[in-house]
Amino acid sequence: MLRIAVCDEEKSMGEYLRQLIERGIADRKDCRVEVFSSGEELLKKGKEFDIYFLDIDLKGMSGIDMARSLRQESEAIIVFVTALKEYVFDAFDVQAFQYLLKPIDEEKFFRVLEQAIAECRPEKCSEPLVVRVKGLYRNIPKESIFYAENEGRKIVLHLKEEQISYYAKMCELEEMLGDDFFRCHRGYLVNLNAVQGYDTGNIQIKNGETILMAKQKYSSFVDVYMEFLRRKQQ
Repeated sequence: MLRIAVCDEEKSMGEYLRQLIERGIADRKDCRVEVFSSGEELLKKGKEFDIYFLDIDLKGMSGIDMARSLRQESEAIIVFVTALKEYVFDAFDVQAFQYLLKPIDEEKFFRVLEQAIAECRPEKCSEPLVVRVKGLYRNIPKESIFYAENEGRKIVLHLKEEQISYYAKMCELEEMLGDDFFRCHRGYLVNLNAVQGYDTGNIQIKNGETILMAKQKYSSFVDVYMEFLRRKQQ
């Protein structure tokens, strides 16, 4: 069970964040969200949550103080959701995962939520992709995939030493591969680890190939790729 805590003294904001999170995890049956109106109330509940969404401007114990208390016993993901810009450097001191400003950009919030959940489950990235090829099941290490290509009713996996073609849907593969992969075009799913360079219409792969980038995907790709690089540096 993945447990997510929200702490905001404004009940309406706390409820709004709960609704956003529940929308973001609608397809997950193993997540639970609890809302608190003060740091003291949250800490009395315990420090067993996996992800915390904390306001900073709280009566009594501030969000920064609460994060410091949590860090004494927990390596959980902490995301600050606040109207205060001036505490961003304090957030680094408590190893915050992200710093979101109010009013909330919902698209960015959902992206951060997905990244936070993925960070809680690093084991997902190490699981091999199991595919059925000509009647036989094969285990494909995800890190060995440069990119996947849509070819009619088939998917073509482009690996270092070979290409593997099998029947599947790109949307299902996208879900199985996780956050280290990005759907840059209707016909392509790229491994972010394999990106050598990019522009508004193409992505250059480390094996020397170039694949298409849809123009409407460019902005999202840049955001996701920058966040990916940030995670790799931690």
